[in-house]
Amino acid sequence: MKMYQENGPFPGSGSLSTVRPGISGVSGKPARVRSESVPSMAAVVFLLVSVIMTGIGGPAHAASQDDEIVTHLREHGLEVSGPQDLDPLLERAAGSRLVLLGEASHGTSEYYTWRADISRRLIEEHGFDFIIVEGDWPLAFRVNRHVKHLKEEPVSTREVMRHFSRWPQWMWGNEEVKELIGWMHAFNQDRPEHRRAGFYGMDIYAHEQGIDDVVAFLEEHDPSAARMARNNYRCFTRHSDMQAYLQMVHRTREHCGEDIEQVHLHIEANREAFLSADSVRFVNVWQSSRMVIHAERHIRGNLMRGPHAWNHRVEHFYDAAKNLLEWYGEDARGIVWAHNTHIGDARATDMRNAGMKNIGQIAREELGEDQVYAIGFGTYRGDVLAARQWEGAMERMQIPAAVSGSYEYFMQQAGISPMLLLLDDPEEHRPLMQPRGNRAVGVMYQPEQDATQNYVRTVLPRRYNAFLFFEETTALTPLDP
Repeated sequence: MKMYQENGPFPGSGSLSTVRPGISGVSGKPARVRSESVPSMAAVVFLLVSVIMTGIGGPAHAASQDDEIVTHLREHGLEVSGPQDLDPLLERAAGSRLVLLGEASHGTSEYYTWRADISRRLIEEHGFDFIIVEGDWPLAFRVNRHVKHLKEEPVSTREVMRHFSRWPQWMWGNEEVKELIGWMHAFNQDRPEHRRAGFYGMDIYAHEQGIDDVVAFLEEHDPSAARMARNNYRCFTRHSDMQAYLQMVHRTREHCGEDIEQVHLHIEANREAFLSADSVRFVNVWQSSRMVIHAERHIRGNLMRGPHAWNHRVEHFYDAAKNLLEWYGEDARGIVWAHNTHIGDARATDMRNAGMKNIGQIAREELGEDQVYAIGFGTYRGDVLAARQWEGAMERMQIPAAVSGSYEYFMQQAGISPMLLLLDDPEEHRPLMQPRGNRAVGVMYQPEQDATQNYVRTVLPRRYNAFLFFEETTALTPLDP
């Protein structure tokens, strides 16, 4: 089965029509049944991305505001050349239960290498327990087995990276991530099993693999439940693709959500027995069964007006991270890698007006503001890996100079790069409190439309706890060019 989605303005309901493949401008996106009269879910993400206003009160007033912003950034921006200069950031972030590391694109090398440097220091110096990324749970769990020296995984880190087989392969199948996985494997080698740092995924698009994992586990440990699971999942998997499933739901007003939930309820009811039988696989199967629940809700949400599909997906993001905190124990701490649109508090952007949440908002609400530290990343210009269409060929594209009036524009004007901006106290950053554009590039990208489609209106000090800016960035290095 494939995931589908439409690209267009706001989500809505309407007559059932065709569905074309797609993915959002930010990160993978949902299936959508299209109405000719009502636009699609997809650009809820990028309808909220608008071009930026530079100020009010005429040219002289605007110029004065611009000068104030640039001066403020020069006074508060810290020039950092590498991880050795990040002590002020680590001191603030290390006490949090979740550190959220963003990115302004899924194809930029600096975002991956600097996130890896921050993650290494949090794990090695501050005892963080795991990294969870915007990648598929079942596929990342296979990499986790390698990282934690669990059974049945190949010795070669490069070989285990082949598990990241779903498009866009370059997003996790790249040299930058391979270096991090290799470091984690080596770091864990002489540590007791319960102290080994883990690597996980929180996305929902490999739900078919998750179903296979659940059924295989039950066939080995509870054959009668395996028959029930196969039958219940068949309600969902018997359709040729997600468009066919949506058409069935639209036509019959019935869905497979309750059947799918029954499988997870059985696994939860037998938790102790299954844990005793195979604790390693059980963690994967337990979360996979929850992932399938959210995947079905996410897909079905495309039939409803509003942000339901988006919110079901990000609810699983938080669900996966929260459950890992519980698995690791009372004092556990984790690191999240995801796009800025997921880790930066949605309430500080136009996403709020569309009713959209994200893991940054949910984590702050659930764990408390002082237990979550969100770090955004951005660039003024550079190269990036992306595609022009769903499942399209990977291309090395050029990100143009940031539009005038955006945060990235003013950071470049300040002349500090790389720049670390610490935003813990928004009141110290009043010149940055006017909503303006914060660039967001996804796996699908049209550079010629960057100025009109790739900026999210943002109040920067309320969206992030810190921001790392690079004047010019380079593209990821894929494992399979």
